[in-house]
Amino acid sequence: MRRAAITLLAAGALLATTSCADQGITAAARAEQENLDGRGPITYVQGKDHANVVRPLLDEWNATHPGEEVTFKEQSDNADQQHEDLVQHFQSRDTGYDVTVVDLVWTAEFAARGWLQPLTGPMAVDTSELLEPTVRGASYGDTLYAAPQTSDGALLYYRTDLVEHPPATWDELIAQCATAKSAGIGCYAGQYAKYEGLTVNAAEAVTTAGGSIVGEDGVTPTIDAPEAKAGLQSLVDAYRNGHIPREAVTFQEEQARQAFQSGNLMFMRNWPYAYSLMNGQGSSAVAGEFAVAPLPGKTGTGNSSLGGHNVAINVYSEHKATAHDFLKFMLERKTQELFLSQGSLAPVRADVYEDPELIAQYPYLPTLKTSIENAIPRPISPYYPAVTRAVQNNVYAAIKGDKTVDQAVADIRSAIAAAGS
Repeated sequence: MRRAAITLLAAGALLATTSCADQGITAAARAEQENLDGRGPITYVQGKDHANVVRPLLDEWNATHPGEEVTFKEQSDNADQQHEDLVQHFQSRDTGYDVTVVDLVWTAEFAARGWLQPLTGPMAVDTSELLEPTVRGASYGDTLYAAPQTSDGALLYYRTDLVEHPPATWDELIAQCATAKSAGIGCYAGQYAKYEGLTVNAAEAVTTAGGSIVGEDGVTPTIDAPEAKAGLQSLVDAYRNGHIPREAVTFQEEQARQAFQSGNLMFMRNWPYAYSLMNGQGSSAVAGEFAVAPLPGKTGTGNSSLGGHNVAINVYSEHKATAHDFLKFMLERKTQELFLSQGSLAPVRADVYEDPELIAQYPYLPTLKTSIENAIPRPISPYYPAVTRAVQNNVYAAIKGDKTVDQAVADIRSAIAAAGS
């Protein structure tokens, strides 16, 4: 009798949870059609503004938009805390978080849950001037749910005093490791600690080899395809053979930068932010002796994982017309240039990368544009947190030799399938 009662209670709880979820989706669908012409003050939500980019932009907006002023809600600088904060406010249908910055990998999750206003019809934004991969990264299915705000693409940093021509393919890079060995330094490193950066690096290896982690539906695991396995195997082999130094399994972005900057690496995969830091006179052993190239691929340019952030309208906002205008303001040329100059952030507008004056200031811009144009977003999945945990745990084990690649991909597949069931 007691077991039957518990079973009934559990079933009731499941039905209640399902009912709440259904009600939430219904409410969100209804909210999509509401307040489309609403104007008034709005709140802009973003993580810590370390570079002081946001406040000058808001001062400019507020000076010319009386009655539609924007208030800055500054979150912490911890991505997990930012995510949790947004989830709590969206779940409570808070109308106060009008415009929010969402990490590229959160966009599909939030869109699938009905929390982001689709940018269609009167809410549409012009994306014709934007780099195409940034638009894909702001979409879920065939619908744009956010405006690309800033982007990022990986670069191959290489020592010009040791390397005459940067490698165009992965095999060429490995072949040049003999030079690094003769110089008594490590050959190549990316970011292989067990954190989000490992998912980024693993995804690059997989997509460059022609594979993928999940299918276009964001749910079906495809990591066990031969191409995906071959991409992961290339990382495992490079680590086992010493082409990737042993200590690289502790590297995040900064550890990799410091190793290259101190002269202990010949090649490094990293983001553009490292460029100016390593050219600082007196603080870098490689200042003036390095350059950048696109990531090497199987037969040519490889596929970076697309980085960056999108800016979205809360489906429950009461002032969506103002929020829509603010999104367009974020895409203006002068705004995008400020992201670059003030925040060292990659613009999403193609024309910024073609400006001769900016190229003179930031010599890596043409290479960065190539990287972004060939970039592929990390898995666009409503279950992304489960996907990235599975990749991190199992790829880390494979690189260290604790699992075979076959076992690692089987375990990733099982974890993804379980998340979507």
